[in-house]
Amino acid sequence: MRIATSYVTLLYEYLARLGVDGPTLLGPPPAGSHGQVPMPLWQSLLQRADIALQRPALGLEIAAGISPRHFGVVGYAALACTTLGEALQRLERFHALVYDVNPAQLRLEGEQVIVEWGIACGCPGQLVDETGVAALVQLARNMTGQALPVSAVDFVNPPPADLAPYTAFFGCPVRFAQRSTRIVLPLHYLQLPLRQADPALLALLDAQAEGFLRQQQQGGLLQQCQQALIPLLRDGRASLADLASQLHRSPRTLQRHLGEQGLSFQQLLDDTRRQLAEGYLQDAQLPLSEIAALLGFSQQSAFSRAFAQWHGSSPRDWRRRARQPGTASRN
Repeated sequence: MRIATSYVTLLYEYLARLGVDGPTLLGPPPAGSHGQVPMPLWQSLLQRADIALQRPALGLEIAAGISPRHFGVVGYAALACTTLGEALQRLERFHALVYDVNPAQLRLEGEQVIVEWGIACGCPGQLVDETGVAALVQLARNMTGQALPVSAVDFVNPPPADLAPYTAFFGCPVRFAQRSTRIVLPLHYLQLPLRQADPALLALLDAQAEGFLRQQQQGGLLQQCQQALIPLLRDGRASLADLASQLHRSPRTLQRHLGEQGLSFQQLLDDTRRQLAEGYLQDAQLPLSEIAALLGFSQQSAFSRAFAQWHGSSPRDWRRRARQPGTASRN
């Protein structure tokens, strides 16, 4: 679970408006990797700010300063749309570039539009949820130039001591301890024009966002595969079919997705085994026979042959050289 680094900037800007030195309070703003930071880091920053400031409904106050730039290319793409409905579709499509936790789902029910987040990937907590939902509402207000009272808001988290700030911010009843987090909007909001519609710019930004999303999904797939392979290797079930089942895909689909990234299942298996072997060999107390078993090899000799293909030396020699000061751990 990750969140956009540009989104985290929102917290530091909020602290600056209060006259609080963010880097002194929380440390320097995180640089992140590939434009995102891990969700646990975002949770920690919010919690530390909450403890230090002791302000009710902190997430709503932080979100009040949101702008398209905090959503990166997704925010600018939304701003370039013609209507709010088109912008919400962009935010739903590219949500993982900004807030990669539970995916947002947009649906119509009668005369209402519902934006909903489930809990399949966990509950990131009150501060994360409230900042995220309030930021989306505030962004819609900024892009349309209208106050846009919301019809209803639900949160999965327990109710706070004071509900008044929530009612005031959203302009509607706000419920807590619900089965999902969601925003309910009047259907006619979808037709509201945006202030900076630019079809040519939108096409360019859409292409950029698609590229970023594709890169993220590709990296995510490899990481998911490797994480799923670890227990499968230990159980001696590291086959394409077993991995596909673990990831809830068909073997053919998984093979196709790996092929799109220039990988075969065998390459993925070899790379994962090699990386794990290098880590296991750092433990001088771990027998080579046990390492072979952890990697899913039926015999130690099979592990040794595979390792020799990877590094040009036996596991025993590689381990000995790796323990020598000033010696590189790889050939």
